[in-house]
Amino acid sequence: MEALNFIICLAGLPASGKSTFSIALKKGLERELKNLKVKIVDPDKIRKDLTSNEFDHNIEPLVREKNLNLISEEIKRGFIVINDDLNYYVSMRHDIKKIADNFKINYFIIHISTPLEICIEWNSDRGEPIPNKVIKQIQNKFDKFGKYGWDHPEASYDLSQIRNLDKEIEELVSFLLKQVNLSFEISKSDSNLKTSSRLYNHNLDKATRNYVGKLLKDPLLFSFKKKILEVRKLFIKLNKHRLIEGETEIIKIFKDWLEKSQGIKISDEFI
Repeated sequence: MEALNFIICLAGLPASGKSTFSIALKKGLERELKNLKVKIVDPDKIRKDLTSNEFDHNIEPLVREKNLNLISEEIKRGFIVINDDLNYYVSMRHDIKKIADNFKINYFIIHISTPLEICIEWNSDRGEPIPNKVIKQIQNKFDKFGKYGWDHPEASYDLSQIRNLDKEIEELVSFLLKQVNLSFEISKSDSNLKTSSRLYNHNLDKATRNYVGKLLKDPLLFSFKKKILEVRKLFIKLNKHRLIEGETEIIKIFKDWLEKSQGIKISDEFI
């Protein structure tokens, strides 16, 4: 890793609360990071510069191009970038990932999963700046996550169900910064990476396997068995080159990721 800045790609329907979330996330990150600044790249502002307030499908390719260019520009300037956009196609999310790969920085997807009916309600309350039929069309076209290993949300938030957004943001910021620091430490110890990774892969497999075994003994969690097992496999695949000290730390990171990405609440007694 050559930098500690990174990209956060929001994905969700129009009127789902992405802008509210991105502003809160920006403040949360800047509270923790005194030496780095955060920039929100909002394609809605690009659209307003190109057309009237009416949604126009014809300008979307240009909006997308300008959005990607602006993300690259802000990364070059050293900003952490939050992309406050729909990103409902895999190709959109991949275009942003390519920027992160080019700059050798971390890339995180956050899914704003507010349900369609709530989005339509909120959109109507603010005067329907985007036709409700467009929101429904985007919902029908929204590519599911998980087809590719990189295309998974670090967390998912239904803003209609959140009562304390600041607390959620605080926990998310802590989680993201742990991932960034882990990646940065890996880059500083490349000479020991192969040996350390073999040991870590063994510890990662053992720790998560034992932890899942404990979880599935709980009748309330057994109904999530298939999902938990799938998430464990994906977690190992995505984290096999990250160096995490100790079984307890592995379990904590896995637990946080399982809860945030799948919406499963797990008691600390299992750690």
